[in-house]
Amino acid sequence: MCPQTSAEVDPRPPAREVLSASDVARGLRRIAHEVVERNKGAQDVVLLGIPSRGVELAQRLGTLITEIEGVNVPVGSLDVTMYRDDLRARPTRSPQQTHFPPSGVDDKVVVLVDDVLYSGRTVRAALDALSDYGRPRAVRLAVLVDRGHRELPIRADHVGKNLPTSQAERVTVRLTGHDGVDDSVTISGGEPR
Repeated sequence: MCPQTSAEVDPRPPAREVLSASDVARGLRRIAHEVVERNKGAQDVVLLGIPSRGVELAQRLGTLITEIEGVNVPVGSLDVTMYRDDLRARPTRSPQQTHFPPSGVDDKVVVLVDDVLYSGRTVRAALDALSDYGRPRAVRLAVLVDRGHRELPIRADHVGKNLPTSQAERVTVRLTGHDGVDDSVTISGGEPR
């Protein structure tokens, strides 16, 4: 196979932005209001972000809920690396930090927060991990993007944007605090032109 020359063109469509920074902010604000409404306030809510970008999203949701309700919502992180069922099939990934608020999760309404919901396997791993740490009263799921293609019977309770995609496409979330660039969600790959 010879290297690509300047005359050759990549047949895949270029990445296209589907959510801008203002779209991401709007989606997070809507999710924060939905969490408060569904819970009838912020009492007993604990936000747990799934590393890596889910942690930043959980922190932002915590700030927004505090603005809405005037109550500080505990925020933590839940690493699912060792609970995944695809460790043999995926490249080695070093475990991230798990941090629970001092209040814990027992008898709390835990909202798991992630950037993209795809097959559902990460969420299944999060549920397994969470059961090792306590027994919440309820567990809900908030995602910035739901792209479909579920392999497990998992559905998000709060979604910033439903984004139908093909399995050949790649959804990329960039966040200011994690990636050092403006917030955005892009789709790349897919069928050749």
